[in-house]
Amino acid sequence: MPVPLLDLKAQHAHIRSDVVPALMQVVEDQLFILGSTVERLEAAVAELSHTRFAIGCASGTDALLLALRALDIGRGDEVVTTPFTFFATAGTVHNVGATPVFADIDPATFNLSTAHAAAVCTPRTRAVIPVDLFGQMARMEELAAVLPNLPIIEDAAQTIGARRRIGGEWVMAGESATIGTLSFFPSKNLGGYGDGGMMVTQDEALATRLRRLRVHGGATQYLHDEVGYNSRLDALQAAVLSAKLPHLADWSRLRREHAAYYDRAFADVPEVRTPTIDAGNESIYNQYTLRADRRDDLQSHLKRDGIGSAVYYPLPLHLQPCFAYLGYRQGSCPESERAAREVISIPVFPELTRAQQDEVIGSVRVFYGH
Repeated sequence: MPVPLLDLKAQHAHIRSDVVPALMQVVEDQLFILGSTVERLEAAVAELSHTRFAIGCASGTDALLLALRALDIGRGDEVVTTPFTFFATAGTVHNVGATPVFADIDPATFNLSTAHAAAVCTPRTRAVIPVDLFGQMARMEELAAVLPNLPIIEDAAQTIGARRRIGGEWVMAGESATIGTLSFFPSKNLGGYGDGGMMVTQDEALATRLRRLRVHGGATQYLHDEVGYNSRLDALQAAVLSAKLPHLADWSRLRREHAAYYDRAFADVPEVRTPTIDAGNESIYNQYTLRADRRDDLQSHLKRDGIGSAVYYPLPLHLQPCFAYLGYRQGSCPESERAAREVISIPVFPELTRAQQDEVIGSVRVFYGH
């Protein structure tokens, strides 16, 4: 039985009756850029994230870029982040003229190591970008305690709806950051039918500036206070996302159930190590990522069995050719490098059936002789 890594067609079949009328309403209204449809989504995401403000934009990458610009980060500045993430996290730092500084990851959670982040800070450090990888939040409270004077841009592209218990209270992804950034790329837990992103913040002045920056730097049409960007969330994407948002909590619950089933199934397979979730975290499992012996051979085996998988990420950012000018070498971030050799993500999407999961489990167990 073939098992895809992600089955968006199955998801659409379940929610078609919600999404199609929402799309057609935008077509009937003929109001496609920003407007009330986007504003309703912004209000709903702010409520979910426990933030005062949410500002839609064109992509998760733009959300990071706009956040950096809103904090006046540019030439001569340094921004600390992880090398074990999607390229946009560091690419946007470069694109505002600043220098990405890489700190290694915690080997258990794959998230930024607080101790390493603190160790690489210099007087030029202007911000830190922790990434909530694979669906669980970074240790936001530790970073805030160790780096109390630095803005924190939380790259929450993979964690909308995730939460972490801090000081005895549940804190949502993006809630405690200076600015949290979200992605609505189709493969995300809340994905559009195209690209889209959003920024969340508690700071009214930052929210005002982010709104201005996304529309060429002008709060009033044809009047530009600064040079900004064309990074507006279109109403068609907002309509899709608003129709899908009521399903998000149930989808996250199903992903956690699938993850728990995998955890039990692989408990006696020493060649694979299942994900470690911090005791204070409730993950939304954007990915279910194993550490696996002979990872590349396992992936080839899964492919032969018709089972989808992916490697996020095969080459850490500090070793990417475009960042060679920074002077990092093999061994600079050993845990990130080890993770890149070992990780493999397997299907965990909400519509995954138990029979499909058993196919995945059986294939992995057969490969390792169990």
